[in-house]
Amino acid sequence: MLDRTQLAKIHVAKKQLAMDDDTYRLMLQNVAGVSSAKDLTVPLAMKVMAHLKKCGFKPKATAKHGKRPQPTQDKTALIGKIEAQLTEAQRHWNYAHAMAKRMFKVDRVDWCDAEQLQKIVAALTYNAKRAGRTT
Repeated sequence: MLDRTQLAKIHVAKKQLAMDDDTYRLMLQNVAGVSSAKDLTVPLAMKVMAHLKKCGFKPKATAKHGKRPQPTQDKTALIGKIEAQLTEAQRHWNYAHAMAKRMFKVDRVDWCDAEQLQKIVAALTYNAKRAGRTT
């Protein structure tokens, strides 16, 4: 039985290739012998995905650590420092956004002013020392 992620990928491919429902079901029948993706086994799902890729489906790569904020010129260095600290700690940008929200009631790091960014850098430095990542 397929997990939701595999099923979702098939449906994303269907949408990206602009397949109508009849064409999609015909493809499933021809490639895997089923009329619905929920009836696919893992090997059959892999076969369907291979077929969809041959038809032009290009899966989008997922960002490993989230999208980097686009700071103004005066905050570029501080955002770079935060990015380095997050990478070192193997944390997502959402971690920094959550810190900004918790510390300053600001939803995103890129909306913080320079003083607030310095405090986030200090908090990440403190966290790194506590975790033994820096000396």
